[in-house]
Amino acid sequence: MAREYDQFDEEDSPTYGGDRWAEGGFGRDSESDIESDTDTDTESGAAEGGEGGDEPGDDEEDRSDAAAREDAGDADSPEKDAQEAVIAAVLDEIRGGDTPDVVPAQSSVAGYAEFLAVDAALDRRWPESVMEPSLERMEALCDALGEPQRGYPIAHLTGTNGKTSTSRMIDALLTEVGLRTGRYTSPHLQRATERINLDNRPITPERYVEAYREVEPVVDLVDAKRGEGPALSKFEVLTAMAFSTFADAPVEAAVIEVGLGGSWDATNVADAHVAVVLPIGMDHAEYLGEDIEAIAREKAGIIKEGSVAVLAAQDKKVAEILVDRCAEVDAQVAREGAEFGVVEREMAVGGQRLELQGLSGRYDDVFLPLHGEHQASNAAVALAAAEALIGAGTAQPLDADAVRAAFASVRSPGRLEPVKGGSDVPTVLLDAAHNPAGAKALATALSGEFRFTRLVGVLGVLRGKDARGILQALEPVLHEVVVTTNSSGRAMDADELGALATEVFGADRVSVSPSLQAAIDEGTEIAEEGGESGVGVVVTGSVVTAGEARALFGLEPA
Repeated sequence: MAREYDQFDEEDSPTYGGDRWAEGGFGRDSESDIESDTDTDTESGAAEGGEGGDEPGDDEEDRSDAAAREDAGDADSPEKDAQEAVIAAVLDEIRGGDTPDVVPAQSSVAGYAEFLAVDAALDRRWPESVMEPSLERMEALCDALGEPQRGYPIAHLTGTNGKTSTSRMIDALLTEVGLRTGRYTSPHLQRATERINLDNRPITPERYVEAYREVEPVVDLVDAKRGEGPALSKFEVLTAMAFSTFADAPVEAAVIEVGLGGSWDATNVADAHVAVVLPIGMDHAEYLGEDIEAIAREKAGIIKEGSVAVLAAQDKKVAEILVDRCAEVDAQVAREGAEFGVVEREMAVGGQRLELQGLSGRYDDVFLPLHGEHQASNAAVALAAAEALIGAGTAQPLDADAVRAAFASVRSPGRLEPVKGGSDVPTVLLDAAHNPAGAKALATALSGEFRFTRLVGVLGVLRGKDARGILQALEPVLHEVVVTTNSSGRAMDADELGALATEVFGADRVSVSPSLQAAIDEGTEIAEEGGESGVGVVVTGSVVTAGEARALFGLEPA
C-alpha cells in the first residue's frame, strides 16, 4: 500500500585536536550529541520561480527578446518576433506571483517553455510525497534502459541531514582531481535542473528535456505493464533521467543522494562502490521505523557487498547497526573519529580553516567557505569518500593542493548563505533547516560564528514538520521572529505558525506576515531598530522558504 510522507526533502565549539582527535567520533554515546547539517533530507524544493541560470557573459541580453531570437537563427523575422512574444506572455502567466523566473541565459524562450511543460508533466505523476516501498518498478525501468546506473563508479549518500552539502564537496574533490562527474541530489531550491549535475554544474533546461524525452517511451512501457500496481513516481522518473544523463555524458564517477531512507529508495537500484552514511537521528519514524535502530537499519540498506562504507560519527546504537551491516555484506569500514576526521578547526573570514585526517594522510590549511562545525564534519566525510572512490591510500595520497582547491571552491546554496549585508545594512542569511536537528545546527553556528547584537528570524514551515521543535531550537539565538508562509500547497498557515511561535517566544517577540517578501521587509525593519551594525535577519524553516528567498534576492539557481 502506498504511504504518504514529507516530500524529498538540511562559541567556536570544541574540536578534535592532537591525541584527542578521534574522541567523541564514531559510536558516540548519545543521539543528542549528533551535530546535524542544515541540508535537506525529505523536503520539497521551491516551486519554479526565481531569476537565474548560468552566469551570462558581460554583453548578455534578456533572453526573452533579441538573444533568444538570435539563437533560433532568425533575429529579424517579424513572425519569430510574434511567436516569441506569445510564448513569453504564456510564460509570464505560468510563472506569475511575486518571484518571477526569467529564461536562463543559455536557453531560448521556446526551449524554456518546453522545460516547464516537462516539469509540469512530471508533477502529474505520483508526487514525491507518496511512497510505495518496492524497487520492482525502478529495476524494471533501469533494465529496459540498459542499466545506465552500472556504467560508472558511484558514491551513494544517506543520513538525516547533510547529504547535499557533502555531495557537493565530494563532487568538487573528484572534479579537481580530473574526473568527469555526475551528481544527483534532491530536492532543488529554485529549479529542477539543480538536481542533475554534470561537471559540478546543473544541466541546462534543454538537457533536462532531452533526458526526459529519452526515458519517456520506456517509462510509458513500464507503466503499461504495471497491472493493478502504481505507475512510476516523479522521483523514480527523475532518478532514471539522472542515471541516463550520466551514462550518455559519459561520466567517470557519480555522486548520488537518496531521497528518503535507503533500502527502498529509488536510487538504491545502484550498487554503490562507496556508501556514505551521514549522522542518523529520529526523523520520519512513521515511514522508516519507530526507533533510531529501525531507522538505522533502513538507511544501512545502501551498504552493498564488497563496497566501502564511509560512516560519519553516530549514536552508539546506530554505529553498532552500521558496522554489523558492513560485516554482513563484507564491506570495508571507514569511521569518522577512527580512520578519518577533523583534526583542527578554526573560524576564518567567510568560513573556516581545517586540518583533516583522510584515509591517505593529513591535509592542513584547508579553507572551507561554509559555516558550522557540522560542515567541518561533512568535509571530513567527503574527503574520505572521495579517497575511497578513487582508491587513494597512504602510498598514493591525493594531491594536497587539489584538496585545498576543491574545498575552497565549494558552495552550498541555502545553507547559512549570506545574500545581503554591508556597513549600514542588516546581514541577511538564508538556511534550509526544516527539522529540529537542522535548526539546532543552525543555532549553534549562529551563536558560535557570528556576533549579532540583534538577530531576527523569518520562518515559513511546511505542514507535517515539527514546527514547535524548530522554533524551540532557534529561540535562544533569535531576538524576535516574523512568521509567514510560502508558495507550497503544503505550507503551514501563517496564523497557525504564529500561534505556535507565541507559545515558544512570547507574544511580544512574534509578528505574523502574509507573504515571504513582506516578512523579509518587516524582519529587516525590526533588525534595523537594533542599530547600524551587528544586526541581521535569518530566513529559514523550509527548503521552499529558502529557495523562494533566493529568488527574491535575485540569486541564480546553482
